[in-house]
Amino acid sequence: MILAHFHTEALTRVRFAISPMFETIRSIHTLDDPAGSALHLPWADRARARVASAGLDLSPLIALQSSETYNPDFVNPPPGSPLVDFEEELAVMLATPSAQIRAEVAGAYADAPLPAVLEPFIENPRRAIGRLAELMRDYWELCIAGDWPRIRSLLEHDVLYRARQIADGGTQRLFADLDPAVDWHEGVLRIECGSTCDADLDLDGRGLLLVPSVFVWPKVTIVTAEPWQPALAYPARGIGMLWSPERTAPPDALERLLGRTRATLLVALDSPRSTTELAGALGVTPGGVSQHLAVLRDAGLICGRRVARSVLYMRSAEGDALVGAAGAEARPEQDPEPLAAAALS
Repeated sequence: MILAHFHTEALTRVRFAISPMFETIRSIHTLDDPAGSALHLPWADRARARVASAGLDLSPLIALQSSETYNPDFVNPPPGSPLVDFEEELAVMLATPSAQIRAEVAGAYADAPLPAVLEPFIENPRRAIGRLAELMRDYWELCIAGDWPRIRSLLEHDVLYRARQIADGGTQRLFADLDPAVDWHEGVLRIECGSTCDADLDLDGRGLLLVPSVFVWPKVTIVTAEPWQPALAYPARGIGMLWSPERTAPPDALERLLGRTRATLLVALDSPRSTTELAGALGVTPGGVSQHLAVLRDAGLICGRRVARSVLYMRSAEGDALVGAAGAEARPEQDPEPLAAAALS
């Protein structure tokens, strides 16, 4: 168990970030773990086929995540801003000093034989990390980039949900609902991560970075080693719906009141969504969606908030009440296009 001690300054430095590079690394772990890939089966089947067809050798990346005690952090450096690009994170990895690369790889296998595929990271770190970057870029383009808008949307939804928790109940409310492996009590965050990661961590002056993740499921992951900022990656809400093709239609009463499109939009906005996401799901132009959203917003049924580069819309308390009063649950609709691919659970 890791005990992370918070003080007043540390509490002011709790922040969130979304990391495409972390998702890329963890997705490879998912491909190599049949149990872990069960939740992502539609994606995993496609990704395995693409990797095999392209002849990509993922063994270096798999070996960098296979230690029972510690996995090198230079392959997924904690992001320095809320939403970074994959290439930005790749540049940070490439800038890792050679001595640090050697130390992290050697430390990961201090109690076990170093896999042959990782020997270049000891012998010639600069050349090895350059080749690793090429492999990661190829894998990203092949298996992650096409799905990244959907994944990023789910992660953004989670961040907005957590921000609302902090506003409603402070840090205690946030950590109480973050993950079953995380517990908050009197300024100390207890993180269950197995017997190999027992440590006391003082967060004063450094704070804590929280990284929602799709592929980290079902366990949290924590970065504690210097020089990185302490970071906790946890499973984002709604992962089970990420690849679901199911779509829902609004209750009949709500459709009669608002019209089909606006009622469908209001039902879909049980969690934050962007205009672009809604337009693609409904088969309506972004301009058309914007017009309907404006009407719902003027009626006080939804509200909008800018997150990173997007404006995300969500039902207001009045909108929730209207949907609840209109009838129970939305009915299933047979349509292969997901309306709420990133729905929160």
